[in-house]
Amino acid sequence: MRMQLVRHATLLVEYGGKRLLVDPMFSPAGALPATPNTPNQRPNPLVDLPMDPRSLLDIDAIVVTHTHRDHLDDAAVAALPKHLPLFSQPEDEEKLRGFGFTRVQPVSTEAAWEGIVFHRTGGQHGTGEIGKAMGPVSGLVLQAEGEPTLYIAGDTVWCDEMEEALAAHQPDIVVVNAGGARFLTGGPITMTAEDIVQTCRKAPQARVVAVHMEAWNHCLLTRRELAEALAAAQLTHQVHIPADGEWLSF
Repeated sequence: MRMQLVRHATLLVEYGGKRLLVDPMFSPAGALPATPNTPNQRPNPLVDLPMDPRSLLDIDAIVVTHTHRDHLDDAAVAALPKHLPLFSQPEDEEKLRGFGFTRVQPVSTEAAWEGIVFHRTGGQHGTGEIGKAMGPVSGLVLQAEGEPTLYIAGDTVWCDEMEEALAAHQPDIVVVNAGGARFLTGGPITMTAEDIVQTCRKAPQARVVAVHMEAWNHCLLTRRELAEALAAAQLTHQVHIPADGEWLSF
């Protein structure tokens, strides 16, 4: 398999002979307002796409872990072909059909398509009252013959659900949404450096890919800070921190 970090949480994944676009967000830099009640009040996204978004439309299916605007924005909704299979959590099916997508395939627990099996995993998009307010989020584990097992954790902090997914599926590759995103009050709502260290230690067999940094206003953890924390924990060898547009091959 090959995987390209497009920007933020948007991934292009070549898996099982198919091209999957994950959590598409196409807006140019500064086109969207900052997330309210957060630090670093700058317009979003903070950086442009590293390619023309039209180059991302040669795909076989779409995956949307949840419908917050940094994972599916109006620009992507307008551009994406509506006839393609779109895999989502059940809670988002009606909303996605309202956007015009005609082949929404909600994954309650498991779904199979063209030789690829999708397993839904849980997560916590923060803790306490903020976590509840953020609504349901999901991750997905992908399996196909001849391919490594891929776990896309989605927007979650380290939690029991993530530990259970790692134990149940023993993934070869784990994509984590880092950035330590947060509001002005409460704790982080995406993974911190400490969360990623915990992931590595719970899944020592896996190669971890850390994305979701330096593109949205309230994601405060930088690539450099994460790299320094991983070096201190002696985990640099296990974690990839790709640049926007970078391809990884497994």
